[in-house]
Amino acid sequence: MSMRRMRRETLPDKEHQACGLFGVMNRKGERFGGRMAIDALMNMRVRGNGLGAGFAAYGIYPEHKDYYALHIMFQDWDLDAKREVDKFLGANFDVVCDEEMPTNPEASVINPPLVWRYFMAPDKKGDEKRLSDDDYVVKKVMHINTRIKNAYVFSSGKNMGVFKGVGFPEEIAEYFMLEKEYRGYIWVAHSRFPTNTPGWWGGAHPFCILDWTVVHNGEISSYGTNKRYLEMYGYYCTLLTDTEVMAYAVDLLMRRQRLPIEIVAKIFAPPMWDHVDIMDEKRKKLYMTLRMVYAPLLINGPWTIIVAHHGEMFGITDRIRLRPITAGEKGDLLFVSSEEAAIRAVCPNLDRVFTPMGGEPVVGRLKGVEKELRKKAEEGV
Repeated sequence: MSMRRMRRETLPDKEHQACGLFGVMNRKGERFGGRMAIDALMNMRVRGNGLGAGFAAYGIYPEHKDYYALHIMFQDWDLDAKREVDKFLGANFDVVCDEEMPTNPEASVINPPLVWRYFMAPDKKGDEKRLSDDDYVVKKVMHINTRIKNAYVFSSGKNMGVFKGVGFPEEIAEYFMLEKEYRGYIWVAHSRFPTNTPGWWGGAHPFCILDWTVVHNGEISSYGTNKRYLEMYGYYCTLLTDTEVMAYAVDLLMRRQRLPIEIVAKIFAPPMWDHVDIMDEKRKKLYMTLRMVYAPLLINGPWTIIVAHHGEMFGITDRIRLRPITAGEKGDLLFVSSEEAAIRAVCPNLDRVFTPMGGEPVVGRLKGVEKELRKKAEEGV
């Protein structure tokens, strides 16, 4: 077992800049390297401060596409924590492969933890056989993150992965050797750390549960309310940042409750009550119902997010656009970013560029997924 340990003790000053977000999707599902995502974030370097960056990529593990891929970090290279995790996973999963994450020891990053990845299938027993595979994995991820000290699962989907840590985007990309090792059809990226939370590897963006990933610019002032609501459904926030609630809220609403993003957007960023009052009766009833049923998942504060999962990527901002978002298209590519300049830095000749309204999602889907949704709509499903 080869485990390389690196340390650099000096953290940069925590300057309060604005986060940089970027997402790119090939709607045909064709895979490509991470260069565009890296260069786009480098173009927004003024938005970063070296305290954190990260990437999520989809379609990167075709040889293990049917297995859950867990990326787990062990703070302070805690080998006792790793042995406990190995034992726990062995008792609850069929682990077909596990290995230290490929990294570049020459990369300039700050105090990297030991990072290991596991490819595995659920091995459900007793009453847990009634759980879906996804719910079973969520339950086990929450167990590791809440009960095994110094162990944090930061990626847990199939055929996708999150790569994040303390450093500038190009440093994190170099450390995880993203250009050399991985090709995906969606890349989502983030620069900097949340404003009011510590700079550490587990707290970097993206945040992930199963194959849902979220990157976020802004602050969530409703964090306490959101967090308590999600705990009722078995989600526990352990990564010391407000953004974690967004990943769990998306998983709850879109995977477990099967709501489309067009409805979820109205839960996170609903119209003001005075706007609801002047709507026609059908729309008024819908928005009043959403506000009453999902009031604890209203996201207060200035925010923009980009969310991805297999087959879909979307960007959305708060209802009065206190944080920026821009979208662009070129052929089968869809871009979503904090700045138009970052999109044009990697794709100068866009077919279309536009700024969405506050609370209105920009949605990209694989062409097969889009066709299936249209068919269901026509059939009234």
